[in-house]
Amino acid sequence: MGHIITDLKENFKRSDINLKFIYANAAVFLLTSLTGIGFMLFNRSAGFLLSWFELPASFPRFILQPWSLFTYMFMHADVLHILFNMLWLYWFGKIFLYFFSARHFRGLYILGGLCGGLLYMVAYNVFPYFSYTVGVSMLLGASASVLAIVVAVACREPNYAIQLMFIGNVKLKYLALFMVATDLLLMTGGNAGGHIAHLGGALAGLWFASALSKGHDITAWLNRLIDGCSNLFSRKGTSRKKKAKMKVHYGDRAQDYNYNAQKKEQSDEIDRILEKLKQSGYESLTAEEKRKLFDASNS
Repeated sequence: MGHIITDLKENFKRSDINLKFIYANAAVFLLTSLTGIGFMLFNRSAGFLLSWFELPASFPRFILQPWSLFTYMFMHADVLHILFNMLWLYWFGKIFLYFFSARHFRGLYILGGLCGGLLYMVAYNVFPYFSYTVGVSMLLGASASVLAIVVAVACREPNYAIQLMFIGNVKLKYLALFMVATDLLLMTGGNAGGHIAHLGGALAGLWFASALSKGHDITAWLNRLIDGCSNLFSRKGTSRKKKAKMKVHYGDRAQDYNYNAQKKEQSDEIDRILEKLKQSGYESLTAEEKRKLFDASNS
């Protein structure tokens, strides 16, 4: 068992940001599922406990659990729910990382979830159609975050084509439009809250891509906040450990020079490819350039 946990930790460390979020969603789903099974064995329901991590439509209930605006985007109702969300996240997350950075991915995933959750709460409290269900409605799932990723990529490379089973090549702009139109048509259906949240995520993706094209990164503040929290916890952990004495190693200067020169050459090559991508689009890249760009996004 220890070897399995060690392997999972190593795989998580080596994974790109896309897979890290998939692992996080899978881990939360496994934990919540096991909690539900444990309660069920004693003829109890874990619904009351887990609902504290789902996003309520009611503002008074939300005030009691404000953290749910973040936690809901990692919660899923069943196996099919998380399976389809993670498949979409895997496919479009890979494409996203061709054109944007890992920090953009992290920030937009969270921003898409926040915008989806906020639009869901506002809609349920503004429109009379939802007045009878606002007190009992709860939102969970990564769909809003996933749709933010999809729409951002579609805005950046609208003519990028992907292969769909039984359909063939479909350009991203048409796929994104179809998904948004579907959510608009179904926003008064059985899963109204989910479709409204999808639209919030789509708006976040559109906002991100539009702002970034003008040189403004709307996810920067989120990434700074996440980094600040991460550094705070890491400092607390390291402060308990005795600081080791600094050791200075004098290595081979020639070897260091060659290493730095190689890194500089690789960096210049990636800059060249990104400039070509910006000027001519993804389809203009050669297979070797696409491979180098993919390797750089995972490093």
